Amino acid sequence: MKTIFTVVLATAYILISNTSTSAQGCVAVRHMSCAAPVGSADYFKQRTGHWQVSAGYRFFRSYKHFVGDAEQKQRVEQGTNVINVSHALDLGITYLVNQRLSFSVNLPIQANDRSSLYEHYGNSITQNPDQRRFHTTSKGIGDVRISGSYWLVNPVKLPKANLAVGLGVKLPTGNYGATDNFHKLTKEGQDYTINKPVDQSIQLGDGGVGASVELQGYASLSKTLTAYANGFYLFNPRETNGVVRSPESTTPDLVTGTFSVADQFAARVGLSQSIKALPGLAIMLGGRVEGVPAMDAFGGSSGFRRPGYIVSVEPGLSYMRHKTSIAATVPIAVYRNRITSFSDRLDPLGLKHGDAAFADYLVSINVSRWF
Repeated sequence: MKTIFTVVLATAYILISNTSTSAQGCVAVRHMSCAAPVGSADYFKQRTGHWQVSAGYRFFRSYKHFVGDAEQKQRVEQGTNVINVSHALDLGITYLVNQRLSFSVNLPIQANDRSSLYEHYGNSITQNPDQRRFHTTSKGIGDVRISGSYWLVNPVKLPKANLAVGLGVKLPTGNYGATDNFHKLTKEGQDYTINKPVDQSIQLGDGGVGASVELQGYASLSKTLTAYANGFYLFNPRETNGVVRSPESTTPDLVTGTFSVADQFAARVGLSQSIKALPGLAIMLGGRVEGVPAMDAFGGSSGFRRPGYIVSVEPGLSYMRHKTSIAATVPIAVYRNRITSFSDRLDPLGLKHGDAAFADYLVSINVSRWF
């Protein structure tokens, strides 16, 4: 019974300790993995001073546009939608000071591709008679996060419920002014390119020093069933990062002319069921929400941002053997909302409301090893 209980707890741990927010489209939620203090049944056997290494892969393809929660289906039908494809590998290392306290460092490595009409020749037939779509890309490291996590109850005692509190700092190591070539047409119809910053949604970093707060917990409901929950908020006090979106413009927008350094958030809740016939294997089902607020908790909120959030149903599997653990989840979007931004709300008529593209699903695979 104790062995089964340990596996159940460890299954919940691997899920909640590998929480990651990930930009699922034009709403620029940065890849940000949480501290991973535990993750397998062997955790309970480890001594002070052991290490954990982890690697997490993320993928999404966003292409559906929303204004508020209304999908702009005509964008896909007309072929004027923006398509973002993102691959990210999140590398982490954790030091276990003792069974309750741990410190982690996480570094994302990203490869992003964005294709559109409007950023180049334009969406209309007049501007772009052949409806040509061009690509811009960004590749490199993202923003490093250093964090610590502390369990309120010693996990070795196998409590039926526990809560961990985490604090972290995010450093602007990712390039927040990545550029690429954009195609334009002269009045005579000749193609030329200009080099300028790529869209905010595929920038590798946000340019600000941030602080994060995280809560993660579990409750054992039976010998094989565990409930889990996780909440994460990143505070970004810096207002804008100084990167001019359209340096070629002769009349830049004073409010949205530079990129905003936005807060971000994520939360998840669900159930984990261990499989008695297959020791170490568990199935998971939960829900998650993640996004970017229109207004930051601290500091100003001007600059360009696409605030919004996505609500997903999140099925998954986890498997643990010896000191290795693997988890795979596929959050599937059930609700998407591109809320009004700070600049939208400055419209005296209240009619301004920008759009954003979202993905249908996200693929997340995490592998961890203790030594």
